[in-house]
Amino acid sequence: MILAADYPFLGILGSMLVFFFWVMWFWTLIVVLTDVFGRQDLSGWSKAGWTAFTIFLPLLGVLVYLIVHGHDMAERRETGVRQQRQVLDDHIRQVASADGPATEIASAKQLLDTGAIDEAEFQQLKRRALA
Repeated sequence: MILAADYPFLGILGSMLVFFFWVMWFWTLIVVLTDVFGRQDLSGWSKAGWTAFTIFLPLLGVLVYLIVHGHDMAERRETGVRQQRQVLDDHIRQVASADGPATEIASAKQLLDTGAIDEAEFQQLKRRALA
């Protein structure tokens, strides 16, 4: 059994370094394969070729892909982020405009008509909606 006293500091540091590079390797592989399969300009055969290259010659395949398509990867990622942000902004604008002051006042008026609130509460809700 290995005890803490039997495991020197440099051994711990070396194990942590190996683990770090192992995690970084898999992260890089995931990023490259995600980029390969997310591309619209590659055919199925090209995607299969890059995938086989990165699986059978892992280090060389990933490095060659990063050298050849690294700049394009950054541009595709930036374009994707812009498109996602535009979709989110459009959705927020659509949702925010659907529930405007007029809708709140109409809901308050309906509550007033049904007797759930009195005139003072209706005026307070109306002021809050218009503020």
